[in-house]
Amino acid sequence: MFAEYIQAALERAQYKIIDDEEPYFATVPELPGVWASGKTIEECRKELMSVIEGWVLLRLRMGRSIPPVGGIDIIVSAEPVSVVE
Repeated sequence: MFAEYIQAALERAQYKIIDDEEPYFATVPELPGVWASGKTIEECRKELMSVIEGWVLLRLRMGRSIPPVGGIDIIVSAEPVSVVE
């Protein structure tokens, strides 16, 4: 589910070329505060993937909801879940 969420976010990324040392800039409109830049489009995309991962993990750690992207949800339960049965 985590990989599918990141892939869905990357598919919705919006890229721009800006006047900067790292001219490629990307955002994901559904994820507030998520952005990345890079010297190449591929470098920007890799950085964006890392930023999305960190953003999701931080929200999970803080107990905040994660907005759905492209029909993909990451739902966090407040109830403890047994990993051994």
